[in-house]
Amino acid sequence: MHPVLKTVLQRLGLGLLTLLAVSVIIFSSLELLPGGFAEAILGQGATPETVAAFNKSLGLDRPPVERYFEWVGGAVQGDFGKSFAGAGGWREENVRYVSDIIGPRLYNTFFLAAVTAIVAVPIALILGLLAALYRNSWFDRIVNSVTLTTIASPEFFVAYILMFFLAVKFRIFYPLSTVNAATPFMEHISRVALPALTLTLVIVAHMMRMTRAS
Repeated sequence: MHPVLKTVLQRLGLGLLTLLAVSVIIFSSLELLPGGFAEAILGQGATPETVAAFNKSLGLDRPPVERYFEWVGGAVQGDFGKSFAGAGGWREENVRYVSDIIGPRLYNTFFLAAVTAIVAVPIALILGLLAALYRNSWFDRIVNSVTLTTIASPEFFVAYILMFFLAVKFRIFYPLSTVNAATPFMEHISRVALPALTLTLVIVAHMMRMTRAS
């Protein structure tokens, strides 16, 4: 087997084992928490019949091991089960599914990641190549100073600085925005510009230094 393919398969296998271990730890931790979820949602005054119906609607009346493997099997097929956070009503028509909740957010995350990658990768490669070609020049020193400062700064700090100057002080970008599937494409771009810029600065700093070193 090719060494690169072997390394990729090993990394994928290790990643899957890590996800499995994390899911077991989180599931077990939730099971060990004191009190019941039904009581926390319905309140102390809920009758035993109401609590039992609530637990049955979410499948909480079954053994934990059975629920875990059912959840894993569903997750592999894209079904992440019912949302506990959205279980304000225990009747089936009021139950919210996790996939319905994270679907729009996942789309926005991928959209932001795509915009960031399209902008950050070319800039990082160009700056890295120029810094390598003109090593120890004034250009190289300036770029390295800026990237080191960016790497040393937490992402949330960079985001706050950009938000203060570009959104609050000069009002170039939206400080806060909401997007959905009905948002026009160009407006979608303008609304994710500020978080995309924050991620771009951080990614460019890391990728530029790796490009220069290689």
